[in-house]
Amino acid sequence: MEIIVQTKTKHYPIYISPEGLEKLTNLIQQNEYTKLLVITDETVGPLHLDTLLSALPKEADYSVYTVPSGEKAKQMAVYESCLTFALQEGLDRKSCVIAFGGGAVGDLAGFVAATYMRGISFLQVPTTILAHDSAVGGKTAINHPLGKNMIGAFHQPDAVMYYTGFIKTLPEHEIRSGFAEAVKHALIADPKLLNMMMSSIDSLGDLTDEQLVQILQRGMEIKANVVSIDEKESGLRAILNLGHTLGHVIEASLGYGKTTHGEAVMVGLVYALHLSRAVLNLSFPVGKFTNWAIQLGYTMEIPKELTFAEAYAGMQRDKKTVAKQPRFVLLEAPGKPVVKEVDKTILEEVFQQLKQQNKKTV
Repeated sequence: MEIIVQTKTKHYPIYISPEGLEKLTNLIQQNEYTKLLVITDETVGPLHLDTLLSALPKEADYSVYTVPSGEKAKQMAVYESCLTFALQEGLDRKSCVIAFGGGAVGDLAGFVAATYMRGISFLQVPTTILAHDSAVGGKTAINHPLGKNMIGAFHQPDAVMYYTGFIKTLPEHEIRSGFAEAVKHALIADPKLLNMMMSSIDSLGDLTDEQLVQILQRGMEIKANVVSIDEKESGLRAILNLGHTLGHVIEASLGYGKTTHGEAVMVGLVYALHLSRAVLNLSFPVGKFTNWAIQLGYTMEIPKELTFAEAYAGMQRDKKTVAKQPRFVLLEAPGKPVVKEVDKTILEEVFQQLKQQNKKTV
């Protein structure tokens, strides 16, 4: 299965395969990279590194660098250590970085590639459901203590190689994390997919291979279409941030890695749906949606220790904010997203309502 991402600066393929990484071997041979740097993490490396290395051409000159798992990888010190290793290993401007892991490794490795010698090639080989979103579109970044993904660059990969066999080893919380991004894609662009998911998926542990491939393919198609129109998030691409404004605040408030990105985003999605109902009169069963998320294992709570004042300060640092006025992705209806400023009073009212409800729905 192949999807083409076409942007103003580059076009590249996404390959989705349940069989293996044959396309990776061919692509490396075609591009004649002088050296490969595989960046992976402490979780993925022991599980799958041998599979990746077996797919490299026999003549390939490569090195492997292992970083901490999850959001701990996206620290300035880790980023610097990757650059130091690349220099020590002799990577040049015709070398290539291979991002091998989940979304965090992809963000880090992509940023390393974007900035090493002012930019070298990189390949995305994602191993999680979450990475079906983050691996596509060329957003690369590391975190700052005051905000998620605040230090980064747009740098498109040469290709995305998605081998679905890697997903079979994911723990439940990582499946939840990735599935939240798939739900986001359905909310902004595919009501039929959303209806299918809500009506037929009662447990993430019972996801069939057919359902998973359908969801991944459609999510990547939606992301590719948006990125093709708006590569550097000057307008339309912001809709892909549905649920992320509060989601990123929750991640930062708990400490990166204390909850998964997708689990925080799912809370942010519910917050955005309630805001959409308050601001745009959204007609959508938010309570039913919330109950479904709880049934799938999501903890639908804003952290008790997070005050609105702290949350609002985090919202003001969001990349969609203009002149310190937070802007949110809202829905006029499923499949009809808009980006709007929301009055602070409404933001606080909905925030406090959700804090009081905890796992109750309205």
